[in-house]
Formats: sequence, C-alpha cells, structure tokens
Amino acid sequence: MPTLLLRIVAPMQSWGSRSRFDDRDTEREPTKSGVIGLIAAALGRPRDADVSDLAALRFGVRVDRAGSLHTDYHTAREGASTAVTRRHYLADAAFLVGLEGDAALLERIEAALRNPVWPPFLGRKSFVPARPLFLEDGGLREAPLEAALRAQAPVHSRPDNMTRYALELLPGERPAAGHAVSVRNDQPAGTFAQRRYAARQVAVWSEPRPQPPATAQEER
Repeated sequence: MPTLLLRIVAPMQSWGSRSRFDDRDTEREPTKSGVIGLIAAALGRPRDADVSDLAALRFGVRVDRAGSLHTDYHTAREGASTAVTRRHYLADAAFLVGLEGDAALLERIEAALRNPVWPPFLGRKSFVPARPLFLEDGGLREAPLEAALRAQAPVHSRPDNMTRYALELLPGERPAAGHAVSVRNDQPAGTFAQRRYAARQVAVWSEPRPQPPATAQEER
C-alpha cells in the first residue's frame, strides 16, 4: 500500500501519552494520537469528529535526530494551595513520519497539510514546526511503510549517526529478529473529545545511518 511521508522538525516539541495534571510527560518520538490530531486539525475536524479512518492508517517513525529531553516547571494557584507541574519536552529533534493506507485518503491529508484549516502545533501551542510538515516535492510514495521511511533522505542537516525506527506491527505480525516490541497506548479509540486510546504494538530498533559515498576529493 502507498505511504505518505511527513517531516516533523522543531526547536521544541512534546508528545505526551501518560500525562497527569502535575507531570506532563513526552515520548521520545511522535505518538500516533498526536500526529492524527495534527492531521485532524489540518482537515478541519473538530474534537468531537470521527477519526476512525485516520486511526486505521499504519504509523511509523524514523528518528533522524533524537534531540535532548528537558523539563520546565509551572505553578498554579497561590499560597498554601500552590501546585507545581513538571512539563517535559524534546529540544532540537527531527523525525520522518510515515502513514500507510488508502491512497485517496493520503492525498487528502497531504493537501490539507499544505493548506490547513487550523495551524499545527507540537504538543503546546507555543511549539510550532520549524519547517512545513509536508515535503515540498510531495510525500506520497508507492512503497510500503518501512521501505518509504528507509528511502527518504534525512530531514535534518545534522542527523544522528544511529537511526532509530518505530513501526506499528499489524495484527498477528511478528517483529524481525533483533527488533524489540514496545506497547504504546496511543491508538485513538474514539473522538479526541472522549480521550479514549487503545494499545498497539510497535517494533523498535536502531541501526547505523548509511553514509553517503565519498567524493573524489574526500578519498584523496
């Protein structure tokens, strides 16, 4: 099935999946629910709209630059009732995201990202993308998810030497040898207003980033 590639590059971004009032976590790569939320906003779907068609897309991430994990602190209320909240975020991270599924739906998604109804933000309204989420030359690929993620050039000018992948496993699919399995509770199971999420299995692994061939000058 075809795959749509998206680029997520920002000075700061946050992808919470287990947040409580006083501790707002972030995963180390974009969550499926977070990316589906970005797409739903671009399409102009309100929080009580059905997103089952988007949730059915297979989801994968290539981590080009892991960035660094940071925490800031906020206070709410005053006096003896003052509460301190911790909010975690990623700094200087860059990701290539893939969505595999129906070609017509992927085309509508890409068109919406080029002209979104509501502007995107990455976990907080102040966390805006540094570059467009869409690829300028088009992100639709006639390739399955993993192949499409592998073939695309890095989305950051200074990618990490090791590349991490996190690919959603299909029902009944077994991970390849050497791949860890992680359970993520970020599969939308209702509208975003309902805040219901289901678990999904993800294959996770890292490998050295392919190096470009040396030029004649570099070889001397």
